Amino acid sequence: MKPEKNLSRKTALVIGANGVIGGNLIQHLMTLPEWDIIGVSRRGGEDTPQVRYVAADLLSEEDTRDKLGKLTEVTHIFYAAYQDRPTWAELVPPNLAMLVNVVNAIEPIAPKLQHISLMQGYKVYGAHLGPFKTPARETDAHHMPPEFNVDQQQFLEQRQPGSKWTWSALRPSVVCGFALGNPMNLAMVIAIYASMSKELGLPLRFPGKPGAYHSLLEMTDAGLLARATVWAATDERCANQAFNITNGDLFRWNELWPKIAAFFELETAPPLPMSLDVVMADKETLWKTMVEKYDLADNSFQDVSSWRFGDFVFSWDYDFFADGTKARRFGFHDFIDTEKMFMDIFEDFRKRKVIP
Repeated sequence: MKPEKNLSRKTALVIGANGVIGGNLIQHLMTLPEWDIIGVSRRGGEDTPQVRYVAADLLSEEDTRDKLGKLTEVTHIFYAAYQDRPTWAELVPPNLAMLVNVVNAIEPIAPKLQHISLMQGYKVYGAHLGPFKTPARETDAHHMPPEFNVDQQQFLEQRQPGSKWTWSALRPSVVCGFALGNPMNLAMVIAIYASMSKELGLPLRFPGKPGAYHSLLEMTDAGLLARATVWAATDERCANQAFNITNGDLFRWNELWPKIAAFFELETAPPLPMSLDVVMADKETLWKTMVEKYDLADNSFQDVSSWRFGDFVFSWDYDFFADGTKARRFGFHDFIDTEKMFMDIFEDFRKRKVIP
């Protein structure tokens, strides 16, 4: 029996291991006994009995090859790395280069490579540019470039023919879960903003555009996304397919915002458009005071700040959702209540002593 078990073992190479997506994917893989896990990021990580971490500069072809070029056991690449840049055009070269460098390092030396999983998002549909067709579907036409998500998928599509591996592309909405030092963490934005509002004796005001308070939105829980990612990477029906992955429900901030305020024992006040990136720029001293006052975990203000991303999400004064039925047709049926998701994440932040 033992040799058979060894034959069925899989080795996951999680690229972007410290992000909200990669970190939660590793947590899920740790619950699955057949997986060995290698996490890759710029910072690396502390090895555990279940996870080995590798620090690599994926922008460097040489460093990527040096750090990953001996990982011959890899069977699945889960790519969830991201490099931020000021403009859409500037995002393309680094984000495409990192994926190319990883594939170039692993493919020649990993004979058992079965699958490459690519993490995307609704940028594929032009959701970041303005009002887009909703519900967005995987078959929708691409928009005018630049768009790194599309370039990454096209790279895999062109590379795959003749290979033993297949690919899948996961397209979540805004992903919510636990991660520190992450530039795209909406749940953290809301939790820190609400905690500071409470500390200053203020009501919780929605800070986005007026129309954004009433738009129809959806979210993607990081745990649900992790389960979907492993499903798509291991179910042969999903070979060379893209999937929208969503919680399965829709909401408007005007209904959810008062419930979030109630969780933090705050009143609400009429929305007031303001840039969190601007109004939070001077709040580091307040944060340090709160960390000491409430005996919070010693996280820097930078590690809990995703203000630019919050401004981005709260600027969507148009509907923002996709059709998630393709994943269901192919066999993935998980769903989660978005209101409960937020409350559970806020509770988790409290247990971790991230917020009071």
